[in-house]
Amino acid sequence: MKQVSVSPATTPGWRAWLIWSVGVAAYVLAITNRTSLGAVGVEAADRFQADASTLALFAVVQLAVYGGMQIPIGILLDRHGSRPIMSIGMVLMAAGQLTMALSPSIGIAIIARILLGAGDAAIFPAVLRLVATWFPAQRGPLMVQFTGILGQAGQLVALVPLAAFLHATSWSVTFGSIAGLGVLFSILVFLVIRNHPPERGADVTVNTDTGLVRVVTSAIDTGVGIRAAWAHPGTRLAFWSHFTSPFAGTAFVLLWGMPFLTAAQGLDTAHAAGIISVYVVAGMVLGPVIGDLSRRLPYHRSYALVLPSVGVQLVAWVAVIALPGPAPLWMLYLLAIALGTGGPASMIAFDHARTHNPSHRLSTATGVTNAGGFIAALIAIFLIGLALDLQGAGTPATYTFEAFRIAFLMPVPIWLVGTAFILRERKRTRIRMGLDPERRR
Repeated sequence: MKQVSVSPATTPGWRAWLIWSVGVAAYVLAITNRTSLGAVGVEAADRFQADASTLALFAVVQLAVYGGMQIPIGILLDRHGSRPIMSIGMVLMAAGQLTMALSPSIGIAIIARILLGAGDAAIFPAVLRLVATWFPAQRGPLMVQFTGILGQAGQLVALVPLAAFLHATSWSVTFGSIAGLGVLFSILVFLVIRNHPPERGADVTVNTDTGLVRVVTSAIDTGVGIRAAWAHPGTRLAFWSHFTSPFAGTAFVLLWGMPFLTAAQGLDTAHAAGIISVYVVAGMVLGPVIGDLSRRLPYHRSYALVLPSVGVQLVAWVAVIALPGPAPLWMLYLLAIALGTGGPASMIAFDHARTHNPSHRLSTATGVTNAGGFIAALIAIFLIGLALDLQGAGTPATYTFEAFRIAFLMPVPIWLVGTAFILRERKRTRIRMGLDPERRR
């Protein structure tokens, strides 16, 4: 690889903003695809006659594919750039939703979720790459936060318009329409997005911390890149930060939030949708605040931002399920706000990955980091479904308040394990950086 001492333009032009806008719009659609099943979880259970474990399997398979594809996607992005990878991702998501629309059985529906997870995996890392190649390094952290914040609007699309459209039409029409949008966006992405500014003769990787640009001339040794990235405690800190902070909100919105609020808490669909909407809006509002604090506290982000987010979520979660009966409405809204801190806090993980890895393995480190939160989410989703089944409450007709109280204990050990690893890897990272003295054995 050849190093070049150039950086993106100090002031991005209209074309950079257009490309970023199309990329973010594609990310919004990807989030809508990702959370589409969570908004209609009860309808999905009825359509496929699925128990809780099977319903959870839909989300688990999707997230497993998403997480497993992160490192390969990072390598493909290094080699081919964002434009072709995003286009293929949109086509795969469209194919997945069309398969879901026509699916006559659980087996075919699972194949649909596999396609959806594979396509979804390509979008966010590709947009982050567009930020790095089209915008100056100094704007990188802020643009990443804005990308994540705007993308979460896709959850609102899935939550309200999608569910209303399903109730007004049919399963096949609803998911077929989403598939059509995916095809249109694949064309739009291919026509508008370019891998790099025209003044560059090759695609690049950019270290957004230093502005160093490295022209990609050959494939990176995948095994070496993964091992080298994971060997640095800063990458492991990034992984565990992303593992611990957003998973509960993901599990809540992706699958179990709506059944919990309606079947266990006794809310109607409108109130339940309002609570989940507050979760999304809270994340969008808190994103810039947490992003600015992260910039101001570069050596204290874990203690000041990530771990407090985890603690707030844990306290609010346990408080709701510890009550002997359904929680008051204000308490459920507080739970939504607490869970909403997880998404912005998880973005700090990408700052860790960027800070502690050279540009030539930045995509690999980002892929490792991004996989963390989705691995935790799929574990939580599966364990909640399994706990419901073991209590004989595996279908919407048998969901009970007591069954959900027990099942919702499953995320607690995940938070505790993740917190322990954050503390350990934070200490090791500070030792590597020379901020703390080496431990004596």
